[in-house]
Amino acid sequence: MADTIEDDFLEPAYVETYHQGHLTEKIRCALEALKSCSLCPRECEINRLIGEQGICQTGEKAVVTGCDPHFGEERPLVGKHGSGTIFFAGCNLLCLFCQNYDISHEMAGTEWSPEDLGAAMLSLQKMGCHNINFVTPTHVVPQILMGLEKAIGGGLRVPLVYNSSGYDKVETLKLLDGVFDIYMPDFKFWDPDVAKRLCKAADYPQIARNALREMHRQVGDLEINAQGIAVRGVLIRHLVLPNGLGGTRDIMRFLKTEISTNSYVNIMAQYRPCGQAMNDPDIARSLRDEEYKEAVEIAAEEGISRLDDRRRAFMINWF
Repeated sequence: MADTIEDDFLEPAYVETYHQGHLTEKIRCALEALKSCSLCPRECEINRLIGEQGICQTGEKAVVTGCDPHFGEERPLVGKHGSGTIFFAGCNLLCLFCQNYDISHEMAGTEWSPEDLGAAMLSLQKMGCHNINFVTPTHVVPQILMGLEKAIGGGLRVPLVYNSSGYDKVETLKLLDGVFDIYMPDFKFWDPDVAKRLCKAADYPQIARNALREMHRQVGDLEINAQGIAVRGVLIRHLVLPNGLGGTRDIMRFLKTEISTNSYVNIMAQYRPCGQAMNDPDIARSLRDEEYKEAVEIAAEEGISRLDDRRRAFMINWF
């Protein structure tokens, strides 16, 4: 598949899904999962519809901490007018080094109704944003779908971005088939022991591999229009961790051999010790420039060459 498509505009998949009546059924199934919550791999089995909270600390309503055009995302998402980000509080992964610790762990934010979410999507589209970018959406899939139903009726027509940690259940992702045109998962760790140590999720590597396979099955490689804007496909993020803890080589090899030789990857250099990172000596410092450069070299060696070209203009070593 070519990297660039000729059409500047492709109608998002959710429009047809909505008009065929399938979105209503997806909402019903997603809400059913909340009764004994099984949306994500944690499977807390609590009734969120009556306000019970599991690991994600989220009950019936989504908690939103921010909603704005964002210009710090990957280049194909940002374009001239920004990516329309909606940041959700809470998280099902809870990495101890999270750079948004107050949001993910401490739940800084306000509860929003589906009507609030739908209005926010339309507002971001009106501002000219090229997409609606749901940041940390895994635990609020039903709420997003309900908000989307409201927004489509109001004229929403830009692609949706599913911006997740990669700790996503295949069964839940299948509910999103025909809804999201762009998936942007992280692939954080290859080693189960590292995942257990840093986010109490030893199954993360296998879950992320399965999730990536399903995402790619749905939307394929990242497609970019003539204006340089992403319209469909998978964009993978990999945060380089100190001391090689992320397992960059194994992840790049997996992407090349089991996802696509044309995978679009953002190798991210911005790691710094946040949250509880200072409690672990292996991640209690910022990433060194040579570690980032080595990760980029590894990607090339493993055959991953379609890399996002946005990175920090400079790096500071705090320790």
